[in-house]
Amino acid sequence: MKKITSAIDKWSTVPISSVGVSGTRALLGFVGLMFYASQYSDRSYLFGPHGALPWQEFVDQIHENGSFSLYAVSTSGLWFQAVFHLGMLAALLVTMGIGGRVGLAVHWVFLWSIYERQPVLLDGGDNLAYLVIPMLLLTRCYDRFSLTSGLSRKIAERVPGQLRALASPLHNLGVLAIAGQMCLVYMVSGLYKVQGQMWQDGTALFYVLRVPEFSSPALSHLVYENDLLVFFGTYLTVFFLVYFPLGILVPALRPWAAVMSIGFHLGIALLMGLTGFALTMVACDLVFLSRGLDQAVVISSRLVDRARSRTAGARAVSEGERPVSDLAPEKAA
Repeated sequence: MKKITSAIDKWSTVPISSVGVSGTRALLGFVGLMFYASQYSDRSYLFGPHGALPWQEFVDQIHENGSFSLYAVSTSGLWFQAVFHLGMLAALLVTMGIGGRVGLAVHWVFLWSIYERQPVLLDGGDNLAYLVIPMLLLTRCYDRFSLTSGLSRKIAERVPGQLRALASPLHNLGVLAIAGQMCLVYMVSGLYKVQGQMWQDGTALFYVLRVPEFSSPALSHLVYENDLLVFFGTYLTVFFLVYFPLGILVPALRPWAAVMSIGFHLGIALLMGLTGFALTMVACDLVFLSRGLDQAVVISSRLVDRARSRTAGARAVSEGERPVSDLAPEKAA
């Protein structure tokens, strides 16, 4: 009974994975910023009112789906430019950790709007971003990796104590929601692949890497031309996806499962060119690596401090070796 009570007290008072969700927020903001930047030169053609997808057809699709997009408000070129650049600014602020939950919610609205404007550019990472960002709103994802202005702290001090007491349980609920979502994505993807004949006979990787739209000419052939890599890569992919949730449930295996997942998706980015999707998945995997991230930050801070102290010491020695006449102003004769 005491263990249960202690677990409940810890759940309600100690936030978990604060560093992890902060990394998730920063990297998801960067993915959004990267999407804007990569399409910046062609923005009018891709997203403008007179672009590749006719504006009226786009609006009809929005109404048919019961969705929304800020780009559907007006055919004005000025309105389009304002929405696009404000969305880009919102992504930058989220990456830098400025704006708090309000800024994150605004970023979600702009991101949803631009994704709805041109669905053919999406690679699957958008679906996960749609789901995870609202979950992040429950968490303390601005605790780390943020350029704070002190405004959020002042606002928090004015919040009644009863509401502040809910912060940790809501944060932990948001973290568990993201973790559960990731486990669901992996497991469903793995079970879906198991049903395919090519995944069963160990040849799926060969055909996947031969699709022109999802291949890297410089690297993909190194894998699909090697029968051994194709065979083991296909089966290891299915095994990893199906059993990822079990690895997460075991605390000792959790960091290893997360690291394997990150390596898996970085491989997807290199071999298939799905950079946005891969980085979105990596961002969400960071909730499982909060302790490792915290240790990495501490070690990096120590290294930076040592480098600064050595630089300052070298400067002091250099100045001490200079002639006194160079260090002191000349006295008037």
